[in-house]
Amino acid sequence: MAKEDVLKTLNPACLKKAEEWESPTCGEVRSVIGLTGMSGSQLAKRLGLKDSRNVRNWQMLKDSSSTSSIPYAAWALLCYFAGLGLIFE
Repeated sequence: MAKEDVLKTLNPACLKKAEEWESPTCGEVRSVIGLTGMSGSQLAKRLGLKDSRNVRNWQMLKDSSSTSSIPYAAWALLCYFAGLGLIFE
């Protein structure tokens, strides 16, 4: 999916600073990961994680509309890697 298409589907509240942030859904996390062009393992390494288990868990709940457990700091870096800017500024 193209960046513009992903932006149209994202809840604007998940692109805000930490104080106003709402956690993205698992589907939103999956879409943004897709924009990075990285595998789960590559992304885990870039985020300083031991393995890709957390990356899988952030996007793999039963329902893609379920809220993801991704922490704000990891989401902010993921958005940056995907070319969505620095959401924490």
